[in-house]
Amino acid sequence: MKRFHAVWLAGALCLFLSACGGGQTSQPAPTPAPSTGEGATTPTVDAAKAETTFKNSCASCHGQNLEGAVGPNLTAVGSKLSKDDILGILKNGKGIMPKDLVTGEDADNLAAWLAEKK
Repeated sequence: MKRFHAVWLAGALCLFLSACGGGQTSQPAPTPAPSTGEGATTPTVDAAKAETTFKNSCASCHGQNLEGAVGPNLTAVGSKLSKDDILGILKNGKGIMPKDLVTGEDADNLAAWLAEKK
């Protein structure tokens, strides 16, 4: 019974803390032009922006260094999940993680940044 209360309390704390980080607004990042064929470049990840997004919206549950806390360790999440998988979790939530904590271009950039963590 004590374990149930600890899990419930940890989940409630995670939800409370994640709600605290959403008060900042940000300018949308420029969208890179799609390119195909030889010499095509892949859109780059804005690592500084992704780290800021992570610290503001995710670190309260996943730790400041992706080491995990209430939420799972994300230090090597890219070795298990693709960018699209991560984007799906950001959009739909998973377990006690609520959906849509990060949306739009910030979610896309964060998913790409996390997918690089191998």
